[in-house]
Amino acid sequence: MSDASSSGALAAPDPTAAQPADPSRRTWIAITAGVGAVGGAFTAVPFVSSFAPSERARAAGAPVEVDIGGLAPGEKVTVEWRGKPVWIIRRTPEMLESLTKTEPQLADPKSVRTAYPTPDYAKNPHRSIKPEFFVGVGICSHLGCSPSDRFAPGAQPSLPDDWAGGFLCPCHGSTFDMAGRVFKNMPAPDNLEVPPHMYLSETRLLIGEDKKA
Repeated sequence: MSDASSSGALAAPDPTAAQPADPSRRTWIAITAGVGAVGGAFTAVPFVSSFAPSERARAAGAPVEVDIGGLAPGEKVTVEWRGKPVWIIRRTPEMLESLTKTEPQLADPKSVRTAYPTPDYAKNPHRSIKPEFFVGVGICSHLGCSPSDRFAPGAQPSLPDDWAGGFLCPCHGSTFDMAGRVFKNMPAPDNLEVPPHMYLSETRLLIGEDKKA
């Protein structure tokens, strides 16, 4: 039997060997829907495939239609639109009440900054068409990281003792309230983006188009 190393033959690459990570991939690419009760632990579940637009639709930036009829108060689902993760959160009365409490601590409570223009129909304290539902792009306005859910109020690591619930960007510590509004003195220069959206019915939401809004 001949010795491959002595004959100069190159060994076939090991398919099980670890490949270098692609630095361009963002943490949000593994789209998930986070479901949980307010004040409790949140569980990640697989992305709901029925919400996913076709590859052709994503490439064209087509609007994405989502059925929100089964979304319970306190739950969140994430869908993809134009390559971005879009969060849909059905806020509880407690979550909505927290928006008034956090307003004095916010950098742009009325969403007047123009780096990420907010649609007119979302220039309100809840930043949405319907107060109960928040629709926002889950990408931090600082360096494009994806903030994590921190819906439970109260003191916890990396958050203030009077935390009322919202989002924490793990990259550089920017925090946002339950309407995606950034707190003062944070690296993020702007609130989370609110994409164009409209309601086709009580349970059908269209992301990417707002002609009827």
